[in-house]
Amino acid sequence: MGPAGPGARPGLALLLLLAGAEVLAAASPPAPPLFNVSLDAAPELRWLPVLRHFDLDFLRATMAHILGNKVPKWVHALIGKVVEELARFLPQPFTDEIRGMCEVLNYSLADCLLLNLAYESTAFCTSIVAQDSRGHIYHGRNLDYPFGNFLRKLTVDVQFLKNGQVAFTGTTFVGYVGLWTGQSPYKFTVSGDERDEGWWWENVIAALFQRHYPVSWLIRATLSESENFQAAVYKLAKTPLIADVYYIVGGTSPREGVVITRNRNGPADIWPLDPLNGAWFRVETNYDHWKPVPKKDDRRTPAIKALNATGQANLSLETLFQVLSVFPVYNNYTVYTTVMSAANPEKYTTRIRSLG
Repeated sequence: MGPAGPGARPGLALLLLLAGAEVLAAASPPAPPLFNVSLDAAPELRWLPVLRHFDLDFLRATMAHILGNKVPKWVHALIGKVVEELARFLPQPFTDEIRGMCEVLNYSLADCLLLNLAYESTAFCTSIVAQDSRGHIYHGRNLDYPFGNFLRKLTVDVQFLKNGQVAFTGTTFVGYVGLWTGQSPYKFTVSGDERDEGWWWENVIAALFQRHYPVSWLIRATLSESENFQAAVYKLAKTPLIADVYYIVGGTSPREGVVITRNRNGPADIWPLDPLNGAWFRVETNYDHWKPVPKKDDRRTPAIKALNATGQANLSLETLFQVLSVFPVYNNYTVYTTVMSAANPEKYTTRIRSLG
């Protein structure tokens, strides 16, 4: 990958990349609102203080739009008939949190549950985990999703509190209890990228009744429960899931960075950082890293070029944000960009993106 030496200075290629990124990013993109969610409160009540800050009619309209576009009619009908039975198979506290929000929104549990499951698919993302020349680990991600005009208005950063202290932080959408992006302070960071395999809804429904985890719920459970980078990697690699996914994990020590390619029942591949052999970063989009990228959606190559132009010695959260601002890594579907480093949890930064 051609890392720059320790004394390297930004070259012309980097300056050109940064200039292009500035044109795309224009004025500093806005941060989403930040909320606290207390895990000491009853699950049904946890999200109610957040909901009060949003236009519930707009939230209902967004839900109806996503459900109408993402959920086949036969799935909607089936879940409506078996929702209470299905709820008994789903992991807590997620189902009770969804139930509590449903009551405020005057939506059925089936619709709220389907909305949360709909977010588990078609998240076209770019995630990067990288190590600078001093051994510091950085992690960044773009979350690309249809319906961006709705979702940019519903994106929030959330601090999850236990005993009044921040247990972990994540970025999500109002009404959605899972996390695609999160950080456990001084322990690890995680992002998830969709891996599209097979007949999605048929497999999901079958897996739910086998007590498999939705992929974003497992990220949140891992942030809540795992004590360190190694424990997080093991949990994310081994826990049965409702769908295939890529999990990208960053730690706090040198070489603590990995891309986990998941099948539903276990890992298909573990791809760690290898900085001693020049592999100081890993880029994951939505395609297996050992296969060619489809020409119609190649975000991998521009991200690799931008990282090499930046150089290992110049890596920081700021330059990682600029890498994630290079087209088409950053594109019309990009809802938000997050950069984070578990060793410096106070620097967790999310920005709402828009090319319009």
